Amino acid sequence: MQAATTIYIREDLKDQLTTLKRHPKESYNDVIERLLTLATDEEPLSEETLAGLEESLEDVRNGNLISEKEIMKKYGVK
Repeated sequence: MQAATTIYIREDLKDQLTTLKRHPKESYNDVIERLLTLATDEEPLSEETLAGLEESLEDVRNGNLISEKEIMKKYGVK
């Protein structure tokens, strides 16, 4: 088992880390590790990928969402 350490961060940074959790029980260690992986990724996103992300974010902002229930009904999943 790896040794653990305690770090001090501002409350607002902790709140930001909390919002980045993929699920409520994900550890801060996992969130930070994921962020570091993204930050050190040497392959930048393509213009096409960035445009797709912007389009998706705009859909979310405009409420253009399909619920899980609607998708399941559409594809006959019970």
